Amino acid sequence: MKTRILIGTFAAAGLALGVGQMTAIAVPGDGGTSDSQAPGTDVIVGAINGVSNYGTNTVGGVALYGYAFGTTSCNIGTAVLRWSQASSFHPVIPQNCYRIKNGRIEQIGMSWMKYGFCALQESLCMTCQSGGVGCGSSQSTLGIGCSDPYGSSLNGTQSGLGPRSHVNASTGYFPGDTSTEIGTWPAMPNGQSLIARRIQIKADDLNPTLNVGAVYLAEAQYVHPDDAAANNDNNNASYIKVTVAASGYAMALSGSTFQQKPAIYHWAQVVPTVAYSVVDAPDGRFIVGYNTSVNPNGTTHYEYAIYNFNSDASGSSFSVPIANGVTVTNATFKDISYHSNEVYDGTDWTITNSAGVLKWQCTQTFAQNVNANALRFGTLYNFAFDANTVGVAGSTSLGLFKTAGSIAVPGLVPAAFCRIGDLDCNGVVDGADLGTMLSAWGPCPGGTPGCAGDLDRDTAVSGSDLGTLLANWG
Repeated sequence: MKTRILIGTFAAAGLALGVGQMTAIAVPGDGGTSDSQAPGTDVIVGAINGVSNYGTNTVGGVALYGYAFGTTSCNIGTAVLRWSQASSFHPVIPQNCYRIKNGRIEQIGMSWMKYGFCALQESLCMTCQSGGVGCGSSQSTLGIGCSDPYGSSLNGTQSGLGPRSHVNASTGYFPGDTSTEIGTWPAMPNGQSLIARRIQIKADDLNPTLNVGAVYLAEAQYVHPDDAAANNDNNNASYIKVTVAASGYAMALSGSTFQQKPAIYHWAQVVPTVAYSVVDAPDGRFIVGYNTSVNPNGTTHYEYAIYNFNSDASGSSFSVPIANGVTVTNATFKDISYHSNEVYDGTDWTITNSAGVLKWQCTQTFAQNVNANALRFGTLYNFAFDANTVGVAGSTSLGLFKTAGSIAVPGLVPAAFCRIGDLDCNGVVDGADLGTMLSAWGPCPGGTPGCAGDLDRDTAVSGSDLGTLLANWG
């Protein structure tokens, strides 16, 4: 069992993404940039190399479009990576798609997992060293520094796509793709010949008329037991921007691959005020992005996006503390639909606000249903709400599904409610508050509403704010 104890918070401005298909190798196991190699095997997505557009099927009256992305793996570690098809010692490759729109990142599509079968010995990321065994052998391997391209049509071949529910992303283990294992996969659903097991996206999530200004991202990940055993599995996802055509919603790659970073990190590239908490549970990593913005009515909107990178324990709840006097409205939850007869339930989490805690909760425990709608690996869920106070640094909580307990997650939480004009929130409007207002007199920095003393949130501290403060004196 892995031991993971790090809990860190990173401001958006401090993130450094490894950009481009041919950029320097990121810090093995964790992302970043470095010239060193990690001990053991370390497989990454060196490039997302292409896209296949399969067209549309209608399921339950909803038009869905099918896609697959090509991936080039790189072994940037110091040991040869096993790649044996008829065993558990080869990679599986899940793929996802995301949209950033109106200040929010959402997962809009996911595939089953491509089961690897052999590896060529190429040199995308670094010089390929001898020692790998290429295709043509039942005991194929990926040599040190070597890369192996899988085209999008290969990653979209439905017979080679297995269910995510068969993999433990923390250990990297899954049953090898023998005929016995393949026989346990859920059957292909009828009427979905173009989209089954592939990335499926609703037409409304792609329609340019409904998604003006949206940014689309494709993401792929490699899961391998040797890589996980070497503790080099926190850099196994990479992403790339994609465009969506108005006709037929065909996707095309845009720019270069962002190596060794999951797509959630692009949220801050579009919305610079986004910040992140990286949380290591006992068996895997979660990445929590969060942001606040001002609503037209002066309330604060809170956005949380939680991505389970590789924790098999999975997430079962998310909680935000709510101080006395704080009013919460418009709490929402969004997940991603499993499909193609995958065994996971899709019931939305419940939302409650009581005893000082706003909580989103999976409807069943692991003991009640092992296939309940937990936050599984390679998956992003959204949590949002409005409150009548601004966000301040605080601690939220992420509950685990398969194991007991929860994890504290640094983030923004609603500030305690204070009287209007009580700028230092000490229970009285007095000279200290007046001094604070006068020292901030004039336009708010950057034209942002709600700066100290801007009681009417009109982006400036002025006579109207002074009048409000004096009316509440005492």
